[in-house]
Amino acid sequence: MVQVCLNGGRGAADGAVVPLTPETMAGSAADAVAAGATDIHVHPKTPCGRDTLSPRVLAVTLEAIRTRVPKSVPVGVTTGAWAEPDPAGRLGRVRSWASLPVLPDHASVNWHEQGAEEVAAALLELGVGVEAGVWSGTDGAERFAASPLGPRVLRVLAEVTDTAPDTAVDSAEALLSELGAAHGRPVLLHGEDGGAWPVLRLAGRLGLATRVGVEDVLALPDGRPARSNAELVAAGLTEYARAAL
Repeated sequence: MVQVCLNGGRGAADGAVVPLTPETMAGSAADAVAAGATDIHVHPKTPCGRDTLSPRVLAVTLEAIRTRVPKSVPVGVTTGAWAEPDPAGRLGRVRSWASLPVLPDHASVNWHEQGAEEVAAALLELGVGVEAGVWSGTDGAERFAASPLGPRVLRVLAEVTDTAPDTAVDSAEALLSELGAAHGRPVLLHGEDGGAWPVLRLAGRLGLATRVGVEDVLALPDGRPARSNAELVAAGLTEYARAAL
């Protein structure tokens, strides 16, 4: 599985390649799926470009994407603490999604963040799959190993925060070692910026799911600026296949 991460925390300062409106997110998602992405991760944005957990914004974003991609392609969103720093407020926002006509297929929950267990439980109650975000350099792996919700998550997002090309793979291997059996759940391994392509190749060698997109990296493997999420997905599939040989 190759997931496309459409925008993440990036904004207008990162260039026009970053989709910030529901319409541009939907178009970028459709092109990425046409290029081979089989899953979508998106950060709904306010009109000023800020990540938000607002049910109104979430509904508009999901509706736009759903009109452009096949129903068989899952669409997920973030619940990152930066979108709602107060744990109680974040939990309330997620619970308010119960009123939505259409829910996301899954949502990422960063296990090192305060309130992660409660947010994950609320998502499961709504019938939304949970991607357990376990970041390198945090106590996320330890917390996830002790979590009673671990066996119920959809997958683990093993997120390598080391952006140095020369050390990101070592950091990825250390993170995978910390995760161990990961409650028997599938693992999606990915990196960021300078570490994105080395970690994606490692995922290919290990046969793990991965992701690529503007959220994680703005440059192609040869260093050229990416023109779209679709271009990143196409390059990612090529790099993954080569590494898997």
